Parts: sequence; structure tokens; C-alpha cells
Amino acid sequence: MSVPSFVRRARIRRLIGLGAVILVLLGLIGLQDLTSRAPIDSHPRSGSPVLSQEDLASEVARIEVRLADDRYSLVRSGESWHMDSALGYPVRLDQVGALLTGLSELSWGEAKTADPRKFDRIGLADPDEGGNGAELRLFDESGNRIAGLILGRRDRRLYLRNTAENLAFQAEGDLPPLQARHGWMDFEVIAIMPSAIEGAVLEPGNGERLHLVRKANGGPRDFIPGPAHPGERLVSGLAAATPALALSRFSPLDVKPASELETERVARHVTLTKDGLEVVTDAFEEPDGYYLTVHAVEADEGARRAADINARAEGWAFRVSRFDWADFVVSISDIVERPLVDAPDD
Repeated sequence: MSVPSFVRRARIRRLIGLGAVILVLLGLIGLQDLTSRAPIDSHPRSGSPVLSQEDLASEVARIEVRLADDRYSLVRSGESWHMDSALGYPVRLDQVGALLTGLSELSWGEAKTADPRKFDRIGLADPDEGGNGAELRLFDESGNRIAGLILGRRDRRLYLRNTAENLAFQAEGDLPPLQARHGWMDFEVIAIMPSAIEGAVLEPGNGERLHLVRKANGGPRDFIPGPAHPGERLVSGLAAATPALALSRFSPLDVKPASELETERVARHVTLTKDGLEVVTDAFEEPDGYYLTVHAVEADEGARRAADINARAEGWAFRVSRFDWADFVVSISDIVERPLVDAPDD
């Protein structure tokens, strides 16, 4: 006896529904969040320190970070730290201190997975294979390796594993981010408040020159052409204030030795403060970006501020964004309209 068609259809619908439920359950199992408690979280290493050194800060002399798309090293020299010897630029001592303190306090948390196929989900995939992990290597003064770890983050949690080991843990503790090399640079070269700036001299490089001065009794962004430029009319107040206050927004992205500049200067910008500090900024359009060099001059007796700025800036070219660089090389015709000069009679 044949089964009626409506019965067959009902059976097929039930089978399809049961299959869908099974697929959903399998998907949930396969995509289970690795941050939840895992069956290996009772590993005997959990709860113990990651590094056994008692005085890590004095023992570490070199820190290497290896990423899929970058490599950099921090090197100790006496009481200071510098970006690798090829560059030698000072790095932030507070950042290095936070890293070494964080490492000394770091402990192994719950064990998460021993499956390398899952490492990318928690940021621990091998960077030498293009993975998203950050490999951290520590060395002493003799070049002996103290530790090698791969670190990663997910959902603000820190994960780690030993470099040569396929066993990942959640970490107890925290570390500064390792992914951005420029984040270690000590770019606090100069700090000038907009209210301290009295004027600026703009030399775009085409023979033109414009002196902007703060307007008497004007607001913080009120600049006008100086006395040597009679008859010139501002295009707009903003057009004058933006370049006049450019140095107050100095925010480098990277740095290289000034000796490595390949191009000629395209513009010069001089910032003048109310109390006699002059800061000369030269602009360079390089194949690898936009760069500024900085040199300060101070007329008064001590000249301490200028010396401090030059101690940080001399010999270096700082890469800035295209938008910041444009404030130093702005065209004078964008700031003022100059009166037409009649051509002399023959």
C-alpha cells in the first residue's frame, strides 16, 4: 500500500527541520568562544609566573618584536632606551617600564587550546607565517635569550604561548600594545600652546614671504599680516590662523635621521612666541612621506628651552601627515590678497 503524498511531505518537512537543528548545534559547537572555560584549563602551569626573573628590568638589555608586517627592537643604553641601533631614536621610558613591569607580573591563566588552527581566533597565529600574533623576544647584555613569547588579544583579553609551543593560555595581567612601532617613540619634542604664539613667518620656497602677527586685543586665532605688508587683505581669518598655529599641532608619525633626507627643502616656517622663542621648521616632500626638521633659537640669557628642543630634535626628520605638513607649506595666495603692482613704463 502506497504512502499518501501528504504523509510523505510531512515526513520530509520533519526530516528537514531535524537536519537544520543538527546543523545549528554542530555550528555552535564548532564556533564555541575560546574565551569560555575549556576542558584543559586545569593545566598545572596555570597560576604560575610567566617569567621567573626577579629583577627583569635590570636584566633585559634588548627587546625584539616580530610582527607579520614589521620588525623592531628596543635597545638599552645605560639608563635610556633607543629604537634599534640602525635608527637609534629615543623611545619612551614609561612605555618600556610598563612592558617590563607587566611581564614581571604576568602569570599563566587558563589553558585554552593546543590546536594551531584556532590560534588566529585569539591573536596567537605565528607572525613568521603571516599570522596575527606578536612575537616578543627578550635578551640580556650578553645576547642570551631570556624568553620568547607570542602574544595576542581578543575582546580586551590577553593571550600568550611560548614561541616553540602549541599550547595557548589566557594571561593574567596586562601589557602595553606591541603592534605599532611608532607608539614607542618619544615624540614629545616640543610643546607650544596656541596662546603663546605671537606670530609666524611663512616662506613657501618660491621667493615669497609673509609675516603674520597676532592682532592687538584679538582672540586666540586672530592673526593679520605684519607691518611690512601694508595693503594686503586676508582671504579669511582661518586661512591665517591655521599656518600661524601649525607648530602647536606638531604630532609626528615616525622619524628618520635628517642625513637620510633625499630631497631639497620645499618650504620654511618660523614660529615666534611672545617671550622670544623662535622655532624654524623646514619641510621636505620625500618619496616615503612628508617630513619636517625642527631647530629652535632663543635670544634670552639662559636659552634653556631652545637647547632642550634642539637636544631632542637636532639631527632628526619627523614624518607627519599630509594634512599637518600642508599647514607648514601653505601658499601665501591662500592667506592674503596682495595689491596689483603696475608694470613700469618702458
